[in-house]
Amino acid sequence: MSKKVFTYRGHTLDELQKMSMDDIIKLLPARQRRSLLRGLPPRQKKLLENIRKARRAVKKGKKVIIRTHNRDMVVLPELVGFTIGIYNGITFIEVTIRPEMIGKYLGELAPTCKRVNHGNPGVGATKSSQFVPLK
Repeated sequence: MSKKVFTYRGHTLDELQKMSMDDIIKLLPARQRRSLLRGLPPRQKKLLENIRKARRAVKKGKKVIIRTHNRDMVVLPELVGFTIGIYNGITFIEVTIRPEMIGKYLGELAPTCKRVNHGNPGVGATKSSQFVPLK
């Protein structure tokens, strides 16, 4: 069997990367389409400029990680293949953008909360534990 080829709404990754921004916007879900039709704010334009600089650096053979605080940036086909450090409030979580992530927000890829793991209660934590003999 041949390897399954990625498609997004009937278009391959190569077709998506050759499309204009207007054509890509028409394919996205409503929320993402609305945010992009309103125009990119300056911080998102700066991120796209950094992506384009990184693309030139990668062609020269450098490994580039782009760090950003822009959690509200929509993943576009232009971002596929790059490693982006997304800020989660504490650190930058490095995420390699894959084709399946097109149409999601960067914030969805870097969780801000950890799962809570409670340990065992200590001595004196409850009324009954004060009578437990210490080792």
